[in-house]
Amino acid sequence: MKHLLLALCFFFTLPSFAVQHETSAAEATQSENFDPGKVIMEHVADEHEWHFATLGNEHTGTHLTLPLPIIAYQPGKGLSVFSSSQFHHSADGTYNGLKIEEGHLVAEDGSKVYDFSITKNVASLMLSCLILILVFRAVAKGYRTRQGSAPKGAQSFLEPVVVFIRDEVAKKSIGPKYERYMPYLLTIFFFIWFNNLLGLTPGAANLSGNITVTFMLAVATLLITLFSSNKYYWAHIFRPPGVPLWLLPIIVPVEIVGIFIKPISLMVRLFANITAGHIIILSFISLIFLFKSIAVSPLSLGFGLFISMLELLVALLQAYIFTLLSAMYIGGAVEDHHDADYQMGYDDGSETTHVTH
Repeated sequence: MKHLLLALCFFFTLPSFAVQHETSAAEATQSENFDPGKVIMEHVADEHEWHFATLGNEHTGTHLTLPLPIIAYQPGKGLSVFSSSQFHHSADGTYNGLKIEEGHLVAEDGSKVYDFSITKNVASLMLSCLILILVFRAVAKGYRTRQGSAPKGAQSFLEPVVVFIRDEVAKKSIGPKYERYMPYLLTIFFFIWFNNLLGLTPGAANLSGNITVTFMLAVATLLITLFSSNKYYWAHIFRPPGVPLWLLPIIVPVEIVGIFIKPISLMVRLFANITAGHIIILSFISLIFLFKSIAVSPLSLGFGLFISMLELLVALLQAYIFTLLSAMYIGGAVEDHHDADYQMGYDDGSETTHVTH
């Protein structure tokens, strides 16, 4: 099962991803001046429709596009709900006084618009959540029906990952109170990992490369850290041990700023690493059309496929790093003085771990 999943990931990610970007770049060359920046931004940015590919010429060919719901509220005009395909049916690209301008929904008269639309990233978020629910419901059912037996299928593939997060991340970073935070750690790990992999498939959205998504994940970690914190955590912030009194006016503001710097680093790290991978691959493919020569295609495609293979590793690595750092921040907030003894005992192997089905 594990080899099958890896083979499918390899098959769909590498050649298909390269074809997707080459097709998009080819569309851009229909114009006289090829703009790689525009092509790249169209792939990494959010949209009000889900565009998969274009068959033939950009203007006369067939666009494989999934229209998405437009939900907009205008003060004085009320709520508007319609399909994004209505913009294409209009000669001037407007509908009901609204239009898409540089990826944003705006009013023709310049008035304020509150956009609550289901964009490509929102649709991808719903899809990934549905996949996670279906996968783990199947795993949970497997545990119920095969209780006491060896795991099979997706259950055998995911159980080592869950055990790793429990033993190597939660227990070592949080300590004896780790069980309370396991649901959150497993949720963010699999959510980020699944969305990173989905982002590598043809026509998919760049969800984990969206700064809003990474911001909300970081805020969730911050809130859990703050609401779980004990008196020792705040004592370390406002009265750091071993710090002279005359240094406190300097150290305390630094410690307070550090509370918010940690989630900001989580947000930026995930956003930058995932987006950078997409940009690098597109840049290599775009070289073919910048030089207007097929001679550079072996080099461009070769490097593009190599980066795609690295992205499979990065997809897992970034999910692990985000989960590990979240566990460390939470562990620092809930740690008591006696927790150090637990950590030493665990590291010495004195604690026996087992999986409860």
